[in-house]
Amino acid sequence: MIRSGDTDSLSALVWLVEAGADEAIGEAPVNRLVARTPQSNPPLEGGSKDQSALAPGFFGAGSAATTHHPKTTSSFSALPQVEGKKQTTVTPTSVLNPMTSDNDHIGRAIEVAASCNSLAELKAALESFEGCSLKRLATNTVFADGNPGARILFIGEAPGYEEDKTGLPFVGRAGKLLDKMMAAIGLDRKSVYIINVLPWRPPDNRNPEATEVAKCIPFLRRHIELHAPDLMVLLGAVSVRHVLGKTEGIMQTRGRWLEYHAAGRMIPVMPTLHPAYLLRQPAHKKLAWRDLLQVDERIRNGGLLEPRGLNR
Repeated sequence: MIRSGDTDSLSALVWLVEAGADEAIGEAPVNRLVARTPQSNPPLEGGSKDQSALAPGFFGAGSAATTHHPKTTSSFSALPQVEGKKQTTVTPTSVLNPMTSDNDHIGRAIEVAASCNSLAELKAALESFEGCSLKRLATNTVFADGNPGARILFIGEAPGYEEDKTGLPFVGRAGKLLDKMMAAIGLDRKSVYIINVLPWRPPDNRNPEATEVAKCIPFLRRHIELHAPDLMVLLGAVSVRHVLGKTEGIMQTRGRWLEYHAAGRMIPVMPTLHPAYLLRQPAHKKLAWRDLLQVDERIRNGGLLEPRGLNR
């Protein structure tokens, strides 16, 4: 018989299994709701226990990219301001309605995101949005990195400690591995665009609450619409779940082409393993490599490294 006190623990376990967790990596449970000092806080997007995972090259020392692509020259440093248009500002929901609730904040997020007509407006709106508690506890809003004009979009899960400090996605150890993964098929941050499901780091890298995620999803979906990629790579089960709505583990979804509907067209999507997972399980790099080879073939066949205008 299940005791009533065990319900929360079982619910948390079900969430982890659905997210793709299939093993315990610690000797004792850790209370992620208790804040700890940054020195003892490993980044969400890194933290390998296997030093071999940090060897040069995606496949270890001496590895080299097997495919070479020309690089685009534009890079993401600061999004251009929209000339002749007033920047989007956000009035906090608590000002509009002092008796506000979480549902009001979710509705406000949908309304604000839909009103943005460019990446610059979306970035300004996200930085002004005060309806999510994650933002109040984060250091920076992590919007994007890479080339806004690129036709290839990588989507991760959430910022970690290093990302929260810099305001850029994938700058920790997992970010370094992602760079090696992209380099293995001739890509770099000048030829792709990188975002996360969540723009703010959950405190102590805890699992975000459902209402916290719900307030971020409208901005994520609008981000995809405005960027209008021709190919998407989803990193990890969390991004697969919140972008595609699939609850299967990442091992069941990775390696096969799926589709995402945005702005009246279908975008090909390749789910693959998150670099942080590969740092913990370097033997599974071979699976990620198979996925990347499919991405590389689609890029070459579609000419997806040819630049496009930044009129967005």
